Amino acid sequence: MIRADKGLPVYPETPRYWKSLEELTGSAAAEESSEEVLAHAEGLDRRDLFKLAGVSFALAGLTACTRQPAERIVPYVRQPEEMVPGKPLFFATAMTLGGYATGLLVESNMGRPTKAEGNTLHPASLGATDTFAQAALYGLYDPDRSQTLTYLDEIRAWPAFLSAMRAALERAREGKGRGLAILTETVGSPALGAQLTALLQALPQARWHQWEPDNRDNARAGAIAAFGEPLETVLRVEKADVILSLDADFLACGPGHLVSVKEFAERRRVGSTGRVEGTRMNRLYAVESTPGVTGACADHRLPMRAADVEGFARSIAALIGIGVEAGGAGPAGATPFARAVAKDLAAHRGRGLVLAGDGQPPEVHALAHAINAALGNSGQTVFTIDPIAARSESQVDSFKSLVADMEAGKVDSLVILGGNPAFTAPADVPFAGALEKVKFSAHLASHTDETSAICQWHVPEAHFLESWSDGRAFDGTASIVQPLIAPLYGGKTAHEVVAALTEEPEKSSYEIVRDYWKAKMPGDFEAAWRQALHDGVIEGTAFAPKQVSAGGGRGQAPPLQTGAKPPEGSLEIIFRADPTIHDGRFANNGWLQELPKPITKLTWDNALLLAPATAARLEVGSGDLVRLTLNGRKLEAPVWILPGHAPESATLHFGYGRTRGGKLAAGAGSNAYALRASDALSAAAGLEISRTGRTHSLATTQTHQSMEGRAIIRAATLEQYEKNPKFAQEMTENPGPEDSLYPPYPREQYAWAMAIDLNACTGCNACVVACQAENNIPIVGKTEVARGRAMHWIRVDRYFEGAPENPRTYHQPVPCMHCENAPCELVCPVAATAHSAEGLNDMVYNRCVGTKYCSNNCPYKVRRFNFFHYSTQFRAPSMRMLANPDVTVRWRGVMEKCTYCVQRINRGKIDAELQNRRVRDGEITPACAQVCPAGAIVFGSVADPDSRVAALKRDSRNYALLSELGTRPRTTYLAALRNPNPEIA
Repeated sequence: MIRADKGLPVYPETPRYWKSLEELTGSAAAEESSEEVLAHAEGLDRRDLFKLAGVSFALAGLTACTRQPAERIVPYVRQPEEMVPGKPLFFATAMTLGGYATGLLVESNMGRPTKAEGNTLHPASLGATDTFAQAALYGLYDPDRSQTLTYLDEIRAWPAFLSAMRAALERAREGKGRGLAILTETVGSPALGAQLTALLQALPQARWHQWEPDNRDNARAGAIAAFGEPLETVLRVEKADVILSLDADFLACGPGHLVSVKEFAERRRVGSTGRVEGTRMNRLYAVESTPGVTGACADHRLPMRAADVEGFARSIAALIGIGVEAGGAGPAGATPFARAVAKDLAAHRGRGLVLAGDGQPPEVHALAHAINAALGNSGQTVFTIDPIAARSESQVDSFKSLVADMEAGKVDSLVILGGNPAFTAPADVPFAGALEKVKFSAHLASHTDETSAICQWHVPEAHFLESWSDGRAFDGTASIVQPLIAPLYGGKTAHEVVAALTEEPEKSSYEIVRDYWKAKMPGDFEAAWRQALHDGVIEGTAFAPKQVSAGGGRGQAPPLQTGAKPPEGSLEIIFRADPTIHDGRFANNGWLQELPKPITKLTWDNALLLAPATAARLEVGSGDLVRLTLNGRKLEAPVWILPGHAPESATLHFGYGRTRGGKLAAGAGSNAYALRASDALSAAAGLEISRTGRTHSLATTQTHQSMEGRAIIRAATLEQYEKNPKFAQEMTENPGPEDSLYPPYPREQYAWAMAIDLNACTGCNACVVACQAENNIPIVGKTEVARGRAMHWIRVDRYFEGAPENPRTYHQPVPCMHCENAPCELVCPVAATAHSAEGLNDMVYNRCVGTKYCSNNCPYKVRRFNFFHYSTQFRAPSMRMLANPDVTVRWRGVMEKCTYCVQRINRGKIDAELQNRRVRDGEITPACAQVCPAGAIVFGSVADPDSRVAALKRDSRNYALLSELGTRPRTTYLAALRNPNPEIA
């Protein structure tokens, strides 16, 4: 059982797999009165509490004076061999998003997953993860997840659903599948793809359609134009000396972006930070419409309307000698910027790379392929492989075809596997209305969302950490998705729903996946299967590169599409997936809702992003609520002025504006899907913006972007660095060791410290979510964020430098500095903040009385005060399992801050002491450093002169934040460098 008295969850010994959430938590609330349970779930509606499976019986006492009988902890008769109390286990699995799998190692504490890490053996991870993978655990324990299978909102059993599916199947069999349609998202699972293919072979008149709002149709069509077949590209960024990004945010999202970040960062290292010998710092050009992570890292960035990128790409093609047909921009019309970029690319033949963003039309993708081929980059910095998806098709055409068939009455039965098409459908495709004409409809989903509301059957979907499945990485490498916990709410997988349409309706996901790979693994299958489960990858499954010739090899660029360029003076709107909640599927994930977006720093909302000049012309400011009109469709959204945005262009991220799907999802933000048409999924011309006279409150974690003349972020060009390697240390006064009234702290066996390389950091914010997951940091909600009360222990500050039309952008992660002369320690009246012998600035929670003196005296503002009962979210029965047992759940009225993950430090020290040795360098890694794909955060002991962190401290670029104050932080930074082209002013 779980006790919840005194505000601290106590986790008992449990088997590796729980049979149900009710079995785990059935007596958790029984030991408290019903009113106490409601008090502990502060902020939840009473109806929400009834939905929590684990307290269903306990809450029966709301209208009666009864108690659930007490249950006792029963010890193991035979404890599982691999389970040792207090020692976590790690299991390899994979998370699939957009059809591409990323390998994970998930930590399990006494049978419950608590933390996701990257799998060093997986080619799409290499030990790192992104924000979505880090927040996956919150999604697993989300109390708003669907918990019951329903028919017309009435609870039904799985056998009843199987009977209904069997009846639909029998009707379809009469016409060899005619009238049966299956709608999925992008299917990257080989086993699921094989199931669906086999079903279509048995029922040849049945139809399988795919729809994902953030699809890659443009990239697919561009590959067909260039190669004649829908091939995909695999990047080798580490081999590229010069990179041109054509509106491609490849360092923030897309297939294999974690690997791209890692390889890009490796080529940015200089001095003693580990740059490969014989290589030079790379150079990145970014032409982008919406400011993104890639543009922030670029050496040269050019803001440009999305519709104008094709003309720029044609200029580059013409300048390097690729023929451009009439109507395209030739060399005579090229800008000085384009000429300098083309010259740089031509000077690095075979060592350059040109990328096109998924939001760009197929012509731009074909041009990128042609340029790479003409410059000899193909086969060097970029390779082509067969499609990763089990079925390659134009998703928008497939989806429109499905809706047309539904409207015509040709679809008798529709099975929807995942996704939320009633919400994400293009505005001109009436999916919701057409669904009313379907006789039988079923929806597999994790939440009761907008699509579930109009389907007859709703089937709870199992989380990927509860499921057996498989997936492919960006290079084709396959992984087995294995569960770490039994389905908490009896959820089903897509494999099981498809099996219901076959002769083996009761076949489990495990059997389906295992049988598929049994036919694919030669030799000793059992040994290969166990090895695949252990490693998280299936050896030898990566796709082989294909030798193809792009259009550039024939000296031709693709023709310019008539009407592709909007008329002059037309205001453009750009649609992009949201950086934190993606296409809306993570809208009920509190960690991601409260995660600041990398560039805007907005939380809990989306906004219409405008360039300062465009906003001035329209006479609107940040927070003003405006009315958007596009082709007769209307929507209201707040404005956010963003320096560096392309002029006469506006960006609205989709994913917000949900009406169902959980209490955090519903009602947040504006629904961009209401304006997004099927023929303009990425951008559209003709936007009209009018003022409403009203305002909308926007919550941001950074309202002050000025460094006030202080050298907070220190940066220089590569040329300046080579002339003066110590530039960073000379930008301000650095007090010497003797310039203090206090004696220096003695260096004990360990002296923990951290160094952060600003030249590698991309500002992705993965470290923020990783710290939150590791340290049981609660969310506080939009209102509290707006008051400056966000609880994140590490923040990533963003600063602009230069003209607002096109500023340089810098990011700086700021955890606790762990100062040797800590200002916070001097002012605490109860000694709640103290210094450890190993240099940590410790926080003693049970001493803290909440004076907040330490926060006022901290120049770095890295201390967080727990104003309210934020931790009540951990009292929801399912959310109790989310908490890291090695870190306490803090109550109201205490100060919190970064501890360098002291629980990991102590665990590493204990392991080393048991082996009678010192902790090895790199053996202890805080959560923020472990998640970072760029390897920008390095942790270790400076008492070891051979440690990597000690070497970074000796680097000439190393500096301390606000070092002139004499605080002597243990956390220091390495100054950022840019490698600009001297031919560009």
